[in-house]
Amino acid sequence: HLTFPLMAATLLSSFGSSMLYGYNLAVVNSPATHIKAFYNATWSQRYGQGLTQGTLTLMYSLTVSVFALGGLVGSFPVGMLVTRYGRNGTLIRSNLLVFLAGVLMGLSRYVESPEMVIIGRFITGVHSGICLSVVPMYLGEIAPKNLRGFLGLVPSIFICLGVFSAQVLGLPELLGEDPYWPLFLSVVVVPAFLQFFLLHWFPDSPRYLLIEKDNIHGATEVQIDLSNPSAHHSPKDGPGTESGHDDICRCSTLRCFLGKYDVESVIEEMREEQRSLASVKTVSVWHLLTDRSVRWQVISVVVINMGMQLSGIDAIWFYTNVIFENAGIPDPEIPYTTVGTGAIEVVAGLIGCFTIEKLGRRPLIITGFVFMGICCSVITMSLVLQTSVSWMRYVSVACVIGIIAGFCMGPAGVPFLMTAELFKQSHRPSAYIVGGSLNWLSNFTVGFVFPFLQMSAGAFCYLVFCAICLLVALYVYLIIPETKNKTFMEISHIFASRRSFCSRLPESVKMVMFNRYGALENSSLEYSSS
Repeated sequence: HLTFPLMAATLLSSFGSSMLYGYNLAVVNSPATHIKAFYNATWSQRYGQGLTQGTLTLMYSLTVSVFALGGLVGSFPVGMLVTRYGRNGTLIRSNLLVFLAGVLMGLSRYVESPEMVIIGRFITGVHSGICLSVVPMYLGEIAPKNLRGFLGLVPSIFICLGVFSAQVLGLPELLGEDPYWPLFLSVVVVPAFLQFFLLHWFPDSPRYLLIEKDNIHGATEVQIDLSNPSAHHSPKDGPGTESGHDDICRCSTLRCFLGKYDVESVIEEMREEQRSLASVKTVSVWHLLTDRSVRWQVISVVVINMGMQLSGIDAIWFYTNVIFENAGIPDPEIPYTTVGTGAIEVVAGLIGCFTIEKLGRRPLIITGFVFMGICCSVITMSLVLQTSVSWMRYVSVACVIGIIAGFCMGPAGVPFLMTAELFKQSHRPSAYIVGGSLNWLSNFTVGFVFPFLQMSAGAFCYLVFCAICLLVALYVYLIIPETKNKTFMEISHIFASRRSFCSRLPESVKMVMFNRYGALENSSLEYSSS
């Protein structure tokens, strides 16, 4: 059942983390002209001459893309942080980074320091790099299997809400004018402040408390009875007491999230996973990459996380105003057109969230990538023809909206959800490090390279994104199974059966010599010289 504590924990963790990611993706879009003017004026005051156009473009591209570079750095310590502080504790502590970044960006204009803007963007990127992995991990572990898809896509809705909030606040009537852009950048401290003080009320993941605390920290650390915070238990109290305490700890946590009903089936499923990992500690990234038993899961995480960013969505979000300007939209209408696309993002995210448990993960992500690929090819055609056909500029706007809608319906949230579902507890933190780091590296690449790619290739730059979208959709269709309403152990068994089939394939079909030519022979048939 969807209980109030479960929904509240989902909304709060998404509001203070995923929403900030979406906000920071779009916040540099509308004040781009004012930020560039600030950079140029400051440089001229320092060195007596302004920046050249190429240098100014480079500095602004760095300001945009350094957020992704920070995200890449933030994704590396995720495994260590969630193991040491837990999922909930990591989210709470990460808000301190937002407070620091907000101060730097808010004061940058008053101390005339473009460096503070860039450093602040980098720090917000580190925060998002941590949270973008931890939030879906936390929600995937606290949600029952029948609600895991629905709750797993709530962060993607908040990403869309963050983008939409940045677009609304960036209107000229609000914070879009030149005097207010430092405040516009530092608004991120408000959601972080609320999460910092309210998330303490919710317990950590019961899977973390049972499987990881028992396997890694249970023998050395004092544990707390969540139903009675004043009652402490130490390992020296004896094995019988420790086992009883663990049941109290995880039962109270599960009942907090799942309601006051029989949770024994959930506990038994967790015990089964714990038994399968009895001799396995949390694996390192290197072990994950070299472990043949999870090879297809790792490849799948790499493909969907890189494809998510290389689909071109970040180019759309970072440079929406420039794209609309190139499409021929009049300058006064661009901010309101951008806000309209943001509203469609939120609607598309809601559609994906409320249909994922009916349709499944595969249909949403495949349809999303295919639709994005089609829109990328059409926007190329419209930009080429708009000089001769006046109404083609509206086709360009429709394609931008289509790319964003297709992304928000599936590819925006399903890759993070799948990363949680494809791995057991021992491999999950390292899987998020791999997926998160490649996600952010691709994000940085697109944000930094796209302006130069657009200058060199023109309208044909979108064909690159089209090819990537279609290839990722094909991979998901051929390789990744449906994970809807399955436990983590059941999903692991599906991949194990696929590995078993692939390993038996070379034995069942082999090459034999036939008149000095190679021929395929089925090993179940007896070889005959005739």
